[in-house]
Amino acid sequence: MGSTATTTGLRLYLIRHGETVDNVGSVYAGRRDSELTSHGYQQAKRLGAYFHSQGIVFTHLFSSQLQRAAKTAAQIRDAQVTRATTIDGESTAPDVVHLPVLVEQDFGSLEGKKWNEPRTDAKSTGKEHSRQQHKEIPGLVNVESRDSMAQRADTFLDQHLLPLLDERPGSHVVAVVSHGIFLSVLWSQLLSRLPRNNVTLSSDVMASIRGYSLERLGGWSNTGYLELHVKTIAMYTAASAPNQSLTADPDTVHSYAKAQSGLHNSAPDSRNVAAKPFVDFGRSKSRLLHSWLVTIEAVNARDHLKGLKRTRGGIGSASHDASQQSIDRFFKKRKVE
Repeated sequence: MGSTATTTGLRLYLIRHGETVDNVGSVYAGRRDSELTSHGYQQAKRLGAYFHSQGIVFTHLFSSQLQRAAKTAAQIRDAQVTRATTIDGESTAPDVVHLPVLVEQDFGSLEGKKWNEPRTDAKSTGKEHSRQQHKEIPGLVNVESRDSMAQRADTFLDQHLLPLLDERPGSHVVAVVSHGIFLSVLWSQLLSRLPRNNVTLSSDVMASIRGYSLERLGGWSNTGYLELHVKTIAMYTAASAPNQSLTADPDTVHSYAKAQSGLHNSAPDSRNVAAKPFVDFGRSKSRLLHSWLVTIEAVNARDHLKGLKRTRGGIGSASHDASQQSIDRFFKKRKVE
């Protein structure tokens, strides 16, 4: 019995927030609601303007509810509002959905403490040293575990990202604005669901990265982003859809068939898809993505920051005051008067 295939698409941007006061102060800030600096606000504004200039129109915007991520996401949306079409006088630019599961790692009793304190043991990490320094604190709260963050990442994938393709098939452009450590975990959890042969690097990324591994593509700079292009292949038998013309471009179907063949021919690997459609991750059932073909188009992309310099005199490192007018706006107003 023959089979046919349809393709749907997803462009996914995993974005870190702009620079914060605590970034500049070199202190642990996970759940601590650190403000954007003036420089961080400009980074976010640049990012929104860059996406606008590239014609990238987001269908969905997700963000941590912490203000550094929420305000970065807001700048992306604000830039899109200027080009969004309207229906009945209302903008079609999507609202930002703020989600607690996207917050940064909780540093517990280390929140607000310096991470670059001098260390007596050169072999210890910053976190280990800080734990030793503050272990006598009454009511010490431990740093959130990697497993806890992985559960949050799986919740986001299963409850928010994957349903987009299930409920409304088509092309989606999704931004996820979060935090450096959590984004690494989110990428790791997404990667764990993909067959090895289903993930490729674009030629531009291949040329710019040396000694990479998919698990460790590198960190996220402030407003840096990981760009993923996804094709999903839905396979049907002729009997299941006798009256529909379900076709996909030959190259995509060939890539899908090759990837599926690779599941059986490659060496054993923890990321390869098992025979069962679900695999246990603690108490959750995490869906495996047999039909996702993922191309990594950009890693820690920062083209939008070219030429951006920090304002002198300490202003750039201070918290952003939204009530203050920009210098450009001030002089434009004076010119009109």
